[in-house]
Amino acid sequence: MGSAEQKTGDTHADADPLEGRMNPTNAALRRWTPDDADALQRTVACSDDLRVQFGQQNLSTLEACGQYIEEQLAVESASARHFAVAVDGLAVGDIGISSMEFNHSTAWVSYWLSAEFRGQGLITRGLAAASEWAFSEGLFRLELGHRVNNPASCRVATRAGFQAEGIERQKLRYGLDRYDVETHARLASDPPPEGITPLPR
Repeated sequence: MGSAEQKTGDTHADADPLEGRMNPTNAALRRWTPDDADALQRTVACSDDLRVQFGQQNLSTLEACGQYIEEQLAVESASARHFAVAVDGLAVGDIGISSMEFNHSTAWVSYWLSAEFRGQGLITRGLAAASEWAFSEGLFRLELGHRVNNPASCRVATRAGFQAEGIERQKLRYGLDRYDVETHARLASDPPPEGITPLPR
């Protein structure tokens, strides 16, 4: 997909693939597949902050996106699992559960969403659903962190039941810049987030 194709007016082939999907009532978590390469390419192309977040990873081509999905997002292991956030089947975001270890029953959580689908509660509901999955697998403590200059990510974490726990100085580096990070955590014993309906999975 890349950037949105210009419409010619009468052919379905040139229609915007997001048409009719901007009110995501049919959203769910699912596995990533190689067929999601074009959706990932479009997401990165339309989301400036994600190009920074992916760092040295060049996802400007379908081939690169397919390889990234195959080697990262579609891999399921004892220590990591990724869920695609899909709207009517189209992958528009990701919830990652990584560094899973079952001695202390902890894991690290990450998430991102296409700029075109933000502001609708999708990633919050996806985070709540992925957290439920992690707890059902026997994990007890889930941690995540966001740059302190990213209040939108903080709202997602808080609404999904992740309590803020403190600031880690200069933890992340993007390009030449380093950023302080606020750490959040949710425990299996915490109450579920109020008013949030987890996405089906």
